[in-house]
Amino acid sequence: MTTHTQSTPVGEVLRSTVAAASMFSNGSFGIGAYSIGEPAVLRRHPHIVRFAEVEADLDLLIDRAIAAIADGEPVEDDILGHYVHIASLVRAVSFREGKLLEQAVERLAKANPNIVVLTQSLKLPLVKAALEAVSGNDWSSLDGIKLDCESPAKGSYTPDLILVNRARHTAYILDLKRSLASYGDTSRLEDLKLKMMASAMVLPDWLYKNQKRLMVDTVEVAIVDGASRPSDHANGIWALSEIDDLLEIDGVAACMAELRLRFGRRVQQLLEAEARKALGVVVDAAATSTVFGKPLIALNGPARTYEEERTMAARDEDDGHYDLGRFDDQDDEPEPARIRVGFARRPRRH
Repeated sequence: MTTHTQSTPVGEVLRSTVAAASMFSNGSFGIGAYSIGEPAVLRRHPHIVRFAEVEADLDLLIDRAIAAIADGEPVEDDILGHYVHIASLVRAVSFREGKLLEQAVERLAKANPNIVVLTQSLKLPLVKAALEAVSGNDWSSLDGIKLDCESPAKGSYTPDLILVNRARHTAYILDLKRSLASYGDTSRLEDLKLKMMASAMVLPDWLYKNQKRLMVDTVEVAIVDGASRPSDHANGIWALSEIDDLLEIDGVAACMAELRLRFGRRVQQLLEAEARKALGVVVDAAATSTVFGKPLIALNGPARTYEEERTMAARDEDDGHYDLGRFDDQDDEPEPARIRVGFARRPRRH
């Protein structure tokens, strides 16, 4: 059977329920009198958080992320040379931003007392039966199926966050990405969704056995795009700007937007400072090298004048005769040779 996803109203996430509701429920958030695009003055949820209330905590998270980025020690690279520090910072930013988003969501979720955020020891088993069920059937036909988390498994999946809304008896498996741009032309996104859905089928049993008998009857999965590109709720893709509806807290998206803005400013300051250092080293090296003759690199074009370039080119012009080598008149086919294949080895010494 082929994997099939059906269209879902705005505000939906991929869903696996223990009850006999559809895989993509029509009763989730964002449906009714208010939509995601309503002005912030209109309350959609019973709880609210304002940036001023959490500013100190979020700034502390930013400070820690920036400190971790700056403390990284890059490995020398012959190609990148003096710019290796910049490349190291960029790689660290990609990792630390994802962690920053997780920590910020965990902090902001406290505004809803019904939500429990799980962040530790979240290694969910990829039960073989769940993987086969998700990959070989319509997901909508899997509703109501709960599998034993201790059944034979093929590895595990570690979500970024698991949110449990105790009032709704609903659990959310969240994977937060700083940007989904790099997933566009690859199969990684489909692989990720398959793992998340397979994990959803065992999460109720896992929560009961590993989280003090915590019980849920609905599991929903969502991949949250930090860059807030257009969402695709029917396929489990949520923009970060819509996260209010997942947490049932007004103001979370605005806080996350301000967090990313401040973090971006700090990151750009860090990169600019490192770039100035790298350029200073290169300029100093180029200036020093002129003492011994010519500069190491001509940043503004060829070091020779136009007339010198023409003279050099004239010396290299062909005299009209082409040496194509000598060909043997014989057309005998080469004798077949024995071909060896295998792993590369050092050549033998003569």
